[in-house]
Amino acid sequence: MEKQEAIFRSVLSDSEPLPQAVLVSVFPKGKDKREHEASLEELRRLTETAGAEVFAVLVQERDNPDPATYIGSGKLEELETLCHDGGVELVILDDDLSPSKIRNLEDALPEGVRVIDRSMLILDIFALHAATADGKLQVELAQLKYTAPRLTGRGKDMSRLGGGIGTRGPGESKLESDRRHMRSRIAALETELENLRKNREIQRNQRSRSGVFKVAIAGYTNAGKSTLLNRLTDAGILAEDKLFATLDPTTRQYILPSGKKILLTDTVGFIRNLPTHLIKAFRSTLDEVCYADALIIVADSSDPECESQLRVTDDLLLELGAKGKPTLYLMNKCDKESALLPSVERKNDRILFVSALTGRGMAEVIGALEELASSGKEQWQLLIPQSKLGLVSELYGEGTVLNVEYTAEGAKVSALLDGRMQAKCLPYKVD
Repeated sequence: MEKQEAIFRSVLSDSEPLPQAVLVSVFPKGKDKREHEASLEELRRLTETAGAEVFAVLVQERDNPDPATYIGSGKLEELETLCHDGGVELVILDDDLSPSKIRNLEDALPEGVRVIDRSMLILDIFALHAATADGKLQVELAQLKYTAPRLTGRGKDMSRLGGGIGTRGPGESKLESDRRHMRSRIAALETELENLRKNREIQRNQRSRSGVFKVAIAGYTNAGKSTLLNRLTDAGILAEDKLFATLDPTTRQYILPSGKKILLTDTVGFIRNLPTHLIKAFRSTLDEVCYADALIIVADSSDPECESQLRVTDDLLLELGAKGKPTLYLMNKCDKESALLPSVERKNDRILFVSALTGRGMAEVIGALEELASSGKEQWQLLIPQSKLGLVSELYGEGTVLNVEYTAEGAKVSALLDGRMQAKCLPYKVD
């Protein structure tokens, strides 16, 4: 591990020249050009976050990627020339590639040029930023599952993990060529992660039983989620102008002006085209938004792609099953000259324009949190008669049951209830 950290420092050191990379993308005819440009700009930022410098961008417009090499023969010759003349070490493609395409591209390019796709690049950044045991295990598992079937695509060198972008990992320094060993490692990681998932579930249940209102801070990567948590709670977590600066969730207690305590959780950022296997690998981390009582969605109002990023966020929340919760939308970075005021429309949700960095609009945010928390769950004591015992099952599904005692009179229940269940259980409330 010390050797790996030394490699990271050498790659990112100001005294060392940054690895040169060429970004390659196929632009399908008829596709929204603006969306394609936004994807390429995002790939550029991902590349810089990983510690490389973009030497050139190569785009080819065609109906479908070439089945053998992703790009056509003419563009491939152009790419080969760029790599040779520019001393390029890395070619990054704005799509996920099959093992055969990676192998064919590497065989056609100068010796020593690595070819990686968008998912490999994101995994590499995750490897850099994973800080907790849980995060490191999730990264290694995702890397192994994604790389295992692609070993044949690394034809020039079967064991390159540990020496550059697209090759880093927080666990083993290199992938073993023995697939049996990899399957064994994957099984061991899944077992460890399952144990960690159970521990996280216990912690969540304890928070639920405490009755403390839980708010998850979600949104696009680099929108300012960590800066917001630091502003509100002095959490002291890393907040950088980089993609995926935060990978591991951080929870802090915050006491509202009314004296009510709430929990705020910073979560991993979203990004367009987030691979399905990454969502699965980080499910236990992303589930923080599912178990929250309310959501704060942070968006970068200074980014021209703010609207599309909000759509990506909404789609991912829907995929995770976290839509429908009380939600506060924060249009962050409104202090920047480039800040826009997008015409966002979020039915039944509140929208505020803020700057987490300067503190602008924080009073309104705190007031909105007060409103959210006051409409949250409260602990009630109930005496449900024998004729209405079916309500107990509903409480288990819709509320948080803390204790049940069955007597001749009925069921004595202690539970945390939201507004809807409070109205339903009002006839059975006892002091």
